[in-house]
Amino acid sequence: MSTSTVNDEIITTAATEPGAGPVAGAAGTTTAPAGVADRAGAGAGSAASTQPATAAADGTPGGVTTADGPTTRGPGERAGAPASSAGARVRRVAGAIGRVSGRVLWSTGAIVLFLLLWEFGPGLFLDEATRVFLPPLHEVLAALGKLIESGQWQEHVLASLGRSVSGFAIAVGLGVPLGLLIAWYRGLDRFLNPLLEVFRNTAALALLPVFTLLLGIGEVSKISIVAYAAFFPVLLNTILGARSVDPLLIRAARTLGLGSGRLFLKVILPSAVPTIFTGVRMAGTASVLVLIAAEMVGAKAGLGYLITNAQSSFLIPDMYAGILTVAVLGLTVNYLLVALERHFSRWRLAESSR
Repeated sequence: MSTSTVNDEIITTAATEPGAGPVAGAAGTTTAPAGVADRAGAGAGSAASTQPATAAADGTPGGVTTADGPTTRGPGERAGAPASSAGARVRRVAGAIGRVSGRVLWSTGAIVLFLLLWEFGPGLFLDEATRVFLPPLHEVLAALGKLIESGQWQEHVLASLGRSVSGFAIAVGLGVPLGLLIAWYRGLDRFLNPLLEVFRNTAALALLPVFTLLLGIGEVSKISIVAYAAFFPVLLNTILGARSVDPLLIRAARTLGLGSGRLFLKVILPSAVPTIFTGVRMAGTASVLVLIAAEMVGAKAGLGYLITNAQSSFLIPDMYAGILTVAVLGLTVNYLLVALERHFSRWRLAESSR
């Protein structure tokens, strides 16, 4: 048998025995051919990957690279990735909850402080005689409960809501179309602008005697004064919104072949919606406030009548109950209009969140 044959057998035997290292020949260290070495390395790696990683005697954890041989990823390391991802999600959710809680705390903190001051302030800072004119909050809430039990509160609220909603609907129904027409036709703008400026700068309550003389003390005069007060915020913001449309959008729509009607409906009106709703919200607030003043003169039902009648009858807690109802009603109207604005402006919100 030749020397080369003997060396090949020794090398083959060494490659198949686990843990075997380089073999020393007679003339020095002998290495396996490339193909044999690759197969041997692959076999060793496969064997290592099928055996569970164990801790070494010196405390080295399983799956950690050492200088003695091939390494694998331990089971604990594989399980750590999902745990880390879950922990990140928990931290993100906790952060979002913290931010929302902070915003809620800041937005409601002033109201809570005001209510606490209303409850304890009269007893701390006012004497017995003055306290009659500013009762604490619990007395006002008790008076409100009695009004609800007797049915008077519902009667006054429904009367005010009917007048306010009717006047508000008239204002929006007239203000939005007229504002769009004025913004679209410059000639109409030049013709109506002087007259609109005169009436816009005339306070609605200053015209209340005129409305009462012309339309009587019934429902028509009260609804009309509400419509007048709510009309101008809607009109002016509609004009502003229609004129502030990006000219590039109009040019692009013209390039795509949109006619005047489709351009108006598809481009100008949707782009003007946020500004229009700003005017609508202002009109909603104005419709409530002006109505209360109108109901204080010549009305037999409504929140304005409730406040005035309670004040003249020296029912001070009832008076404050009516004022508190007006405040809550105004807030409710505003939040409803904000929700309506978000509904009609969903495309703009989605675009801004990109």
